[in-house]
Amino acid sequence: MATAQQKPPGNVDTTNADPYRIMQGHRIAHSKYGEVNIRPYTYLRYLNQLGYASSYVDGFGKTQTVDRRQDIQLNKVSIYFSGWAFDPKLTYFLYVWTSNASQGQGAQVVVAGNLTYNFCKYFKLTGGIMSLPGVRSTEGNYPFWLSVDNRMIADEYMRPSYTSGVQAKGEVTKKLNYMVMLGNNMSTLGVDAGQIDAKLNTLSAALIYLPTTGEYGMFNGSYGDYDNHQKVATRFGGHFTRSNETRQGQPTSDAFENTTLRVSDGSSIFAPSLFANGVQIEEARDQMVSLDGGAKLKGFALEGEYYWRKIDQFKTTKVDPNSSLPFDKLNDNGFQLLASAMVVPKKLQLYTTYSRIFGQYGNPSEVRTGLNFFPFKHTISARINAQLIFMNQCPVGGLAYPYTVGANGTGFNLDFELNF
Repeated sequence: MATAQQKPPGNVDTTNADPYRIMQGHRIAHSKYGEVNIRPYTYLRYLNQLGYASSYVDGFGKTQTVDRRQDIQLNKVSIYFSGWAFDPKLTYFLYVWTSNASQGQGAQVVVAGNLTYNFCKYFKLTGGIMSLPGVRSTEGNYPFWLSVDNRMIADEYMRPSYTSGVQAKGEVTKKLNYMVMLGNNMSTLGVDAGQIDAKLNTLSAALIYLPTTGEYGMFNGSYGDYDNHQKVATRFGGHFTRSNETRQGQPTSDAFENTTLRVSDGSSIFAPSLFANGVQIEEARDQMVSLDGGAKLKGFALEGEYYWRKIDQFKTTKVDPNSSLPFDKLNDNGFQLLASAMVVPKKLQLYTTYSRIFGQYGNPSEVRTGLNFFPFKHTISARINAQLIFMNQCPVGGLAYPYTVGANGTGFNLDFELNF
């Protein structure tokens, strides 16, 4: 007599895949020709900006309105595909990336990625869209920051962003690593190929020295010490970026990766008549240096970064031929400091940060205090983040960020992040 087919228990792994691997996700296909891994990433955010003042006075004496928000957003959804093809040395990293808070704006949905050939540990060559390694947070350690998908203001103000190009990286010695990238511009998201100039002169490089343990935590050096180092881990980094940027090649202010050249009150340098009536900057050279250092031990971490930037070689258009810019260069510098502690190992982390910018059109600053709670046993891949941001003259912001240009006062965000 025929019997009914038995159903497998609900907890059986029917994928025949390897177990979950952090930052690779799940292997869904594997053969002698290659493999495919899939990893979803998302976070849910409650944002409250009602503690910010409703207006501010910019660096030019004009009163501007602050659009304060209180809302709930599934703020970002990303689906990553990674693996290798035909030869394990040929790897790919492809993704679909959307910012739901920026619905209707330019580059709200991005389909992109890059290809890498791993020649040896001293030389890996990558081509495609990736972040310029001009500061520590663009070296490839996202999303392992103290806060969820948002940087402190000095880092956000100074940093380069994502662009298309080629990048080489590898070891110089066992404890010294390098990254160097040639790209199209400072930020390609929301900018089409016709807007980019034909000069191909965006260059960014980094040297990272790990003197004590030869590493600085998971995935290219996460912030904080979730890893719980039993020997002190240290790092020192140096970064350089230069690029000739044009007005036409800038993303809009509402684009969710809206990195553009600003002065320290948050104004884009390409705004018409910003510095003189009838004068508009069409092109400028940006040069930026950052130096960072940090130490981790037994759940505690103290980290910092210093930034210096110069913008010069201005090309302008003029309505009045007798008008001109009142300067020949713009100089800014700034820093950030981060202190964190895993008060309950693998479960609860507390942190506080301070960031400040010294600019020609204001000296903005911020203080943060926050916590990360990791609800599932022994994994960093899901967390609840809560933070208060005490902001003074914020020079950066956008719909995808918990802060906005001109913010003065207190903001709060509560996030649940899943990196699976």
